[in-house]
Amino acid sequence: FHDEGLGSIDMLGFVDSQPYPRRLAAARKKTGRMDAFISCTADVGGVTCEVGCFDFRFMGGSMGAVVGEHVTRVFERALKHGRPAIVVSASGGARMQEGVISLMQMAKTCAALARLQDAGLPYISVLTHPTTGGVAASFSMLGDLIIAEPEALIGFAGARVIEQTIGESLPEGFQTSEYLLDHGMVDAIVSRGQLRGTLIRLLRQFLALPSLEADDPLVSRSEAARNHAQKPQSTPDLVKPE
Repeated sequence: FHDEGLGSIDMLGFVDSQPYPRRLAAARKKTGRMDAFISCTADVGGVTCEVGCFDFRFMGGSMGAVVGEHVTRVFERALKHGRPAIVVSASGGARMQEGVISLMQMAKTCAALARLQDAGLPYISVLTHPTTGGVAASFSMLGDLIIAEPEALIGFAGARVIEQTIGESLPEGFQTSEYLLDHGMVDAIVSRGQLRGTLIRLLRQFLALPSLEADDPLVSRSEAARNHAQKPQSTPDLVKPE
C-alpha cells in the first residue's frame, strides 16, 4: 500500500461539538487508518493498475487535504507508469474541519485527472453508497467509465436542500444510482459480487487484451471457447498490493 503514514492535522484549530484532533484520534482508533483513503498498485485480472478506495468509517469518508493528496497521487502514479486508474468512492464530501483547503481538493484532484486523461490512460470510477458532496462534484463523476452499485445515494447537495432552493418536489428515486443510469449520468449499475469480473472485462477491452472466462460473467460462450487456450492457470485477486 502507498502513503499509509499520511494523516490530517488540525491546521485551523477547528472546534465544533468537539475539537478536530479528538475526532481524528477517534477515527484512527476505530479504523486503524491514518485517514479516509487507501491506495495501492494492484493486479486486476492481469492488468497492473493504480487503485484507490475511500473508507467511509473514517469521518464519513470526508475529503480533506490528505485524502485529496492521496487521490491526486493515484492519478499521478498512473500517469508516470502508463497504467489505468481505478477509484472506489464512498464519501460525505469535503471535510468541513479543514475549511476552504478541503474545497481546493476538488480542483486539485480534477487537474491531476485531466493530465491522466490527456495521456489517453483509462480511469474507471466506482460509486458506492453514499457518494456525495465535493467528491461527487469532482473526480468521481469524471471517469471514462462510471460504475455505480445498486441503490447507492449519489449527488452533490441533499434532496431537502435542493427542494428548498428550487421550490419544487423532486422526482421519486432522485439521486439514486438507478435514476442516474436512466438519465445518462452513470454507465452501468453493477452489484459488488459482479464488480471484480466487470472491472477485469472492461480493463482488458480498453487494452485490447483477450477476456478471461473465469473472471468474466459477461463473456459469451463463443468468446470463452476462442480464449480457452490463452486462459491462465490461476487468476489474481482483484487487489493485490505489489
